[in-house]
Amino acid sequence: MASLKDLRNRIDSVKNTQKITKAMQMVAAAKLRRAQEAAEAARPYSERMEAVLTNLGAGMAGKPGAPELLAGNGKDDTHLLVVATGERGLCGGFNSSIARLARGHARGLIADGKTVKMIFVGRKGHDVLKREFGSHVIELIEFGDVRNIEFSHADGVGQKIIQLFEDGAFDVCTVFYSLFESVMTQVPTVQQIIPAKIEVQEGAAASAEVYDYEPDETEILNMLLPRNVSIQIFKAMLENAASEQGARTTAMDNATRNAGEMIDKLTITYNRSRQAQITTELIEIIAGAEAL
Repeated sequence: MASLKDLRNRIDSVKNTQKITKAMQMVAAAKLRRAQEAAEAARPYSERMEAVLTNLGAGMAGKPGAPELLAGNGKDDTHLLVVATGERGLCGGFNSSIARLARGHARGLIADGKTVKMIFVGRKGHDVLKREFGSHVIELIEFGDVRNIEFSHADGVGQKIIQLFEDGAFDVCTVFYSLFESVMTQVPTVQQIIPAKIEVQEGAAASAEVYDYEPDETEILNMLLPRNVSIQIFKAMLENAASEQGARTTAMDNATRNAGEMIDKLTITYNRSRQAQITTELIEIIAGAEAL
């Protein structure tokens, strides 16, 4: 049985841990508000970009000379997986859930005989997957020293991806990230960005021919498609930032509650041990007095 001193030291240690987790929870909650506002503000632009590309893509459906970023290069042999995670831990299952989704996707592609290459945006995803897929990693891009994610950061990643595609390094590019829904809910998401996943509804191609574009559709797509890659990467990074802070807020709240429960249990154990020790000492004193 632990001594009273050991119990006191353990209670003090858990109290100090509780102070840390409480502070981290408050910091994460403050950061969450800004990250959530940024993610929600970027969604309409991203959705509108997808709508424009869908409209233009409907007019180009089946036509020769469509941009490769839209129609692909005709091959499906090499896949580039862009795994976007956080730079730090202590955020529950946020990083591991994205890594788990990417791992399952990569294993499926390898089982089908495809070549898999990986780019990690964020250190934690690389730490989780490097043992199994270390030979598939092209680059690790870290933003640990960046306080606020800006479009220039995502555009740098997007330009690298486009350059790799133009060099023939891959045929299909897919990005993995966590979609923010609430403090309690973050959804691991997979999105194909090259070739652009355009869902052309039935009859959309016919209706798209009604419009006259100046310049023509091909020139507009050649301008919008590279930007769309950066925009989707930017959206993924903003969604991740909000999801990470939401997951950390929840995780630190749970840790604070667990620490409180542990302190209560240790305090009860300490009091019982102290009472037992006092009782034993009293019995020894009484027994000694009676012996005299």
